[in-house]
Amino acid sequence: MLKKWGLFIGPVLFLILSLLSGDIISPQADAVLAVALWMIIWWVSEAVHIAVTALLPLLLFPLLNVAEMQEVSQHYGNPIIFLFFGGFVMALALQKVNLHRRIALNIVKLTGTSPERVILGFMIATAFMSMWISNTASTVVMLPIALSVIQLLIDDEDGFTKKDKNFALNMMLGIAIAANAGGIATIIGTPPNSVLIALLESEYQIEISFFQWMQFGLPFSIVFVGLAYLVLVKWIFPCKGIQFSRSAALIREEIKNLGNMTRHEKQVAIIFIITVALWISRGFIQKALPNLAINDTLISICGAIAMFAIPTSFKKPQFILDWKDTEKLSWGILLLFGGGLALASGMKSSGIVDLVTNAIAASNWSIYLIVTLLILLMIFMTELMSNVALVTVLAPVIAGIAIGIDIPLLQLLIPITMAASCAFMLPMATPPNAIVFASGHVKVSQMAKIGFILNIIAVILLMLYYLFVIPLFFGE
Repeated sequence: MLKKWGLFIGPVLFLILSLLSGDIISPQADAVLAVALWMIIWWVSEAVHIAVTALLPLLLFPLLNVAEMQEVSQHYGNPIIFLFFGGFVMALALQKVNLHRRIALNIVKLTGTSPERVILGFMIATAFMSMWISNTASTVVMLPIALSVIQLLIDDEDGFTKKDKNFALNMMLGIAIAANAGGIATIIGTPPNSVLIALLESEYQIEISFFQWMQFGLPFSIVFVGLAYLVLVKWIFPCKGIQFSRSAALIREEIKNLGNMTRHEKQVAIIFIITVALWISRGFIQKALPNLAINDTLISICGAIAMFAIPTSFKKPQFILDWKDTEKLSWGILLLFGGGLALASGMKSSGIVDLVTNAIAASNWSIYLIVTLLILLMIFMTELMSNVALVTVLAPVIAGIAIGIDIPLLQLLIPITMAASCAFMLPMATPPNAIVFASGHVKVSQMAKIGFILNIIAVILLMLYYLFVIPLFFGE
């Protein structure tokens, strides 16, 4: 019903605002507001695919004289989009050769096989994979392995006890939480990060490198996953006293079933390691070779091309990836980036951002109160709508607020963007939440309970980042 109503309400409100053009702010600003309202309604209601909604600026901005077609279309080819494309391609290769599963199982094996360590191992493995592949794929990989472990408890002599149920609940929630939080660690780990990077480069000429983001993103993911683990197994749903001798054998059996590393896996591992190493060392390379025009996007595209161009066999010939493999690539997210950048540009050029800036600057609210409210707004709104769409719409406005209250852009925008990936309360908030909920081991009330606590922890951590961490990296 929401989709049906949203499908019609979006364009209707657009037409109404268009008829009032010039009566609210200015003709150009009113046109941008009308387009933004249509996009927000379709994004919230999911009336059509979010990528289709992202195409609206390409159609409407030229028609409404907001910007010419050539100017709008440039946003859909932003370099950050190709950085994310390269990350998508490498993620496809990891999944095609099953290397991500091998990595995950070996991480779980290393952490130990007591009940609490098994949960920790699954969370670490899921978070690590989510740094490089989508949180959905990370969850899908870990879920069947986790369910196999849980089945061991269901089939044991004492049946499925309350402690066993707590273990199953912790496994499911732990995987979802780690999948969401792990992506915060890297630029390509979750789309909101890339949306912010693209906005900063296109509108404010501010560049954040892959390594710079990892320096503060990775510690956040590690600390948050660690705190979530403690909240789950030590406080809310304790599961001590479970006899769990067969879990080690199960993990070993899963690894054994994968067999020895194939040539394909080894090639993907080498390309992936080299690409990540180049991302991390790019700053040092530029200092050593100042004339070498290298950036994160170029490295990403190089890694992607290698997956298509390096043969696994010269006889046929065969390659790690064929172009048909890209049918599984999330092309819609790439379009979403372009639509978001076009909308942000329209909001800035039409004066909407300046209007918000002046309004906030004229208020008497405490800066700390404003920042706290913005982080709360982002965290709890992302429970109800796409985090990518949310950052796309709000990041330009929040940038204006930062300017209005004289806060360095990055000091406010980075915590706000990270907040968009902290959705832990509702099954519909993120795909990982929905996937583990569908397992049957999690109730909505249980997810909401732990999710609310983790949301509050996220607010506290992000305020600490705003106050102390981000200024260390981007101090004036």
